[in-house]
Amino acid sequence: MTRYDVVIIGAGPAGLSAAVECARRGLKTVVYDENEKPGGQLFKQIHKFFGSREHKAKLRGIKIGEELLAEAAKSGAEVVLNAVVTGIFGENEVTVRVGERMIHRKADIIIAACGANENMVPFENWTLPGVMGAGAAQTLMNLHGIRPGKRIVMLGSGNVGLVVSFQLLQAGCEVLAVVDALPRIGGYGVHAAKIARAGVPFFLSHTIVRACGKNRVESVVICEVDKDFRVVPGSEKTFDADTVCLAAGLSPQSALCAMAGCEMKDGAPVVDEWGQTSVPGVFAAGDVSGIEEASSAMIEGRLAGLAAAAKLGFITFEERGAAAQPLRASLEKLRAGMFAPRNRGKTITHTDEGVPVSAHLLRNGFLSDEEVLAYPGAAAWTAEKLPRGIFPVVECTQNIPCNPCSDACPHGCIVVKPDQITALPAIDTAKTCAGCGLCVAACSGQAIFLLDTRERDFCSVTLPYEFLPLPKAGDTGEALGRDGRKVCDAEVLRVRTAAAFDKTTLLTIKVPARFGMRARFFAPRFLAADKAGVEP
Repeated sequence: MTRYDVVIIGAGPAGLSAAVECARRGLKTVVYDENEKPGGQLFKQIHKFFGSREHKAKLRGIKIGEELLAEAAKSGAEVVLNAVVTGIFGENEVTVRVGERMIHRKADIIIAACGANENMVPFENWTLPGVMGAGAAQTLMNLHGIRPGKRIVMLGSGNVGLVVSFQLLQAGCEVLAVVDALPRIGGYGVHAAKIARAGVPFFLSHTIVRACGKNRVESVVICEVDKDFRVVPGSEKTFDADTVCLAAGLSPQSALCAMAGCEMKDGAPVVDEWGQTSVPGVFAAGDVSGIEEASSAMIEGRLAGLAAAAKLGFITFEERGAAAQPLRASLEKLRAGMFAPRNRGKTITHTDEGVPVSAHLLRNGFLSDEEVLAYPGAAAWTAEKLPRGIFPVVECTQNIPCNPCSDACPHGCIVVKPDQITALPAIDTAKTCAGCGLCVAACSGQAIFLLDTRERDFCSVTLPYEFLPLPKAGDTGEALGRDGRKVCDAEVLRVRTAAAFDKTTLLTIKVPARFGMRARFFAPRFLAADKAGVEP
């Protein structure tokens, strides 16, 4: 029987991060993962991460995954793929199925970084081909280059449902609706806003009651639900859809922890600040110990790795504490703001700055034109009389952990309070914007727009654009508002791509001056923009 200092289960963000911390300190480390590729969810996450520079904010998940894999390879950790850990037994022995063989491994410490499973929602005919988890759709698109369907209904308005809806649009799918039984959008407002302005409607206080079709999904029926989540008779709405994506949350994949005898609570192992479970020598990190973002999982993995190294004597407890201090500070930043774990289930009515949270955003997915002006990123301007010149408008309205915009601006036009990355960005009107667009490209929520009002009769609006094919200068189309409806005709003035923009194209469109504060999306003529913006 082969013996290791540490056996890690799962080669995702938490597992690989734990492996790096262990192996670089001399521990004989092996990572087992059931998939054929390492990296877990990171290689499906083609969007830019939130957080700050220390959390790799504004980098795409796929890039972060590449960096983490390189770091793991350099550390000397052994990574075994297509390896399913089938059990954890007494004295930290694990059984692993590798191909057709069953092997036994012994370790002084086991770190479970098994991740999470998608929750399913049963409804009539939910087993028809065409009904899948949102994560499965993401795997098809981003790992295998396969469109999961043409006309999609998304169930769930949390971050997974919102992010995957946007990626479905990028893949050329039509997202007919985002449906959620809750009366308010559960994910970040900036994620909701970028699909709303692309014309995707939200049906909140609704649920899917059945899928229809003989051999696969051909249509989907939703109904309104009351405050007790009972279906309201006569409220049926039918969509001509071929695919249903379920984004109904995640559950820790914690069966191995339970098998090991760990104390469990709410389906997850109970852990201390280092990830130590109630079973000596068994640690848990990442989603298996509680659902959070990948950035948090990576930090938890590193903390567990440090704890393992100290427990086995490869570093002192003082060294462990010193290395953990910046990690804990970084984790605390990620766990602040409106979406902090301590705020789950609570209704937040005002931002930290005292601005009322937009009910319109939570209900419909977009800010009203009047609401925008209440937030620090746009409060310096008025819809009636904009200043002459170039200036940013930041439509960030929730206290989420993110500040790449302030780092990106070379002139200090956008300000986020130091050491408070959940503060809303504000505009320093004393600084002069150069129109470089770095803030537009850096914004992980695609919530920053540049306005150029130097011409009297028209305004140019620079917005983030991540769709193919790219328009060309001179192309005409329609400018859509925050609600996905046509605001006016628009002409493309400029298309900018650069390595610094990391695959976000800056599209500058020309609109009549009075529409500068309303135009937030460009629909080329061939996209039939008149279909966009159907309201619930």
